[in-house]
Amino acid sequence: MSNSSSISQFADTRQLQLSHFWLFLAIHLAALLGNSLIITTIAWYHHLHTPMYFFLLNLSVLDQNSISTTVPKAMASFLWDNRSISYSGCAAQLFFFLLLISAEYSVLIVMAYDRYVAICQPLHYGTLLGSRACAHMAAAAWASAFLCALPHTINTFSVPLCQGNAVGQFFCEIPHILKLSCSLSDYLREVGLLVLCSCLTFGCFVLMVVSYVGIFRAVLMIPSQQGPHKAFSTCLPHLADVSLFLSTPIFANLKPSSMSSPFLDLQVSVLYSVVPPAVNLLIYSLRNQELKDALRKFMNFSY
Repeated sequence: MSNSSSISQFADTRQLQLSHFWLFLAIHLAALLGNSLIITTIAWYHHLHTPMYFFLLNLSVLDQNSISTTVPKAMASFLWDNRSISYSGCAAQLFFFLLLISAEYSVLIVMAYDRYVAICQPLHYGTLLGSRACAHMAAAAWASAFLCALPHTINTFSVPLCQGNAVGQFFCEIPHILKLSCSLSDYLREVGLLVLCSCLTFGCFVLMVVSYVGIFRAVLMIPSQQGPHKAFSTCLPHLADVSLFLSTPIFANLKPSSMSSPFLDLQVSVLYSVVPPAVNLLIYSLRNQELKDALRKFMNFSY
C-alpha cells in the first residue's frame, strides 16, 4: 500500500509539472511572437516613428527579455524534473529580472506622461517629447532600473546562507533567498532596502494616477460622447495593468512569513513575472487601431 501510494503521488506530481510546462510554453511563445511582431512593425513603418510607439517598442523589448529571464529555466525544470541552478546563475537571473521589470515600470510611467502631454498640453508636445527628450527618458528608465537592480542583487547575495540551498520558487526570488539567511542584520538591511524601493515605486504610481486624472478631466470637457468613452476604455485598463504590476511584487516581497504558502507564492510570482509580458501585448498594442492596421498590412506584405 505504501509503495502504491508513493507511485500514485509521483504520477500526479509529474502530471502537474507537465501541465505547468505546457502552460508556460504557450504563454512564452505568445509573448515572444506577439512582441517580435510589434517591434518589427513599428521599426518597419515610418509613420509609427513617434514618441508613443517608440516607448511601446521599448516596452515590447523589455517584455520579451523579462519573460525569457525566468520562464525558459522554469520550463526546463518542469520538463526534466531538475530544479538545480548554480549560485552565479541564480545571481545573474535575479539581476536581469530586477533590471528588466524595473525598466518596464519606468517605461510605463513615461508612457503615461506621453499621453498626458498629448491630451492636456498638445501645443507643447513637440517640445516636451522631441526625439532627444524621448532618448533621454528611455536612457533614464534603463539607468534607474540598473541603479535599482544592482544594490538589490549585491545585498541579497552578500547575505550568508545557512538554511539549506533550496529556493522554493520557479525562479530566484529575493524573499525565498532571504529565507535561507542566518544573519538577522543582513536580512533586515535587505528588507529595509525593499521597503524604500517600494515607497519610491508607490510615489511614482501616485504621479501616474495624477496624470491619468488630468487626462480624464481634459477629456470630460470635450463636448463629445466618443472622446470620454475612448479615454476611459484606454486609460482604465492601463491603470489596472500597472496596479497589478506594482502591487503583486510588493506583496510578494513584503508579505509576512505567516501568509506564505507554496501555492500562494507561485500565484503571486506568476502574476508579476509571467502575466504582464502577455497582457501588455493586449492592453497597449492590440487595442490601438493604428497599430492594428499596420500589423495587418505588415502580415499581408509578409505573405
